[in-house]
Amino acid sequence: MNKEIQAFLTKESRDLLNFIFDGVYIVDTRRRIHFWNKGAQEITGYTAEEVMGKCCKDNILNHIDENGNLMCVAECPLTRAIKSGQNTEMKVYPLHKSGRRYPVSTHVGPIRNKDGKIIGGIEVFRDISAQEKLLSQERKFRKLIKQYVSGATYDSVSSAVEADDSVKAATRDLTILFMDIVGFTTLSEMHPPKKIVEVLNSLFSFSSHIIQKHTGDIDKFVGDCSMAIFIDAQDAVNMAKEMISEGLPRLNTLLKSKGLPQINVRIGINSGKLVQGDIGSDDRKDMTVIGDVVNTASRVEGEAEPGSFMITESALARLDNPGEFEFAKELLLKGKIIPIKLYRLKLS
Repeated sequence: MNKEIQAFLTKESRDLLNFIFDGVYIVDTRRRIHFWNKGAQEITGYTAEEVMGKCCKDNILNHIDENGNLMCVAECPLTRAIKSGQNTEMKVYPLHKSGRRYPVSTHVGPIRNKDGKIIGGIEVFRDISAQEKLLSQERKFRKLIKQYVSGATYDSVSSAVEADDSVKAATRDLTILFMDIVGFTTLSEMHPPKKIVEVLNSLFSFSSHIIQKHTGDIDKFVGDCSMAIFIDAQDAVNMAKEMISEGLPRLNTLLKSKGLPQINVRIGINSGKLVQGDIGSDDRKDMTVIGDVVNTASRVEGEAEPGSFMITESALARLDNPGEFEFAKELLLKGKIIPIKLYRLKLS
């Protein structure tokens, strides 16, 4: 053994390094291994007897970086630490004795004698396979959960978790869009449930893409009805335009190719102040919006002609180009004294 390394590795230091769970190995300036702790043995599968006097490149660890580059040949962190005297921290993938690769978090640094001369290097590494798997599952969960809850729900709950707080209700000025299938009850009676579910899933997939394209947030699907929230009323109108003029024809072409019944939709849009927060019991909550604005938007949707959409005067007042719309009718809602005005796109 290198005498300077031997002087560095006292019995006390060996006992201490063997006590920790992390893998630790020490090399001389030629990268030959002079110490291999019990943690390294557990993590790599190699015993100290199998690696002493050898280098990583001698078919022992053969680290690769995150891009698959063989580090023992190209850029060995130990060599860099010995030459530069600098510490390095990174994620690498060593080769287990069984032949599999696995991720480790590694810290590499130089070893100096009492005069400050670099006499070797030390690598401390930890198997992070469990953490990597957890992160991967978390990413997949986040992607999956966004298919079941609205973006607003996800963001609000995430913020509450980070702040160790509950989701707070707030009054906000938003635009609500409702869309449903015309004659859905009759459609359901004429076709088997499996086909109806396929139709609904196709509709919701098409409409979800268009809603998100126009920065809307899907709040919920209820039967054949979808409800979306927009910060900007113009975005809601642009979504409705695209859905009616482009989305619906493309959807029906797809449905026809699958042997499914074609459909028509109608859309209603309303804007105003409403309450957004989590509603429900202690065990089950729904992050949603409530208030007269929501109820009115639902009623407006029912007044629209098949294959068209209507908006309220409140939504009209928030548009960039209200001149695109013309007065259509007045609607007296239950419990209201003054009717609301509804508008539709001008006929070209």
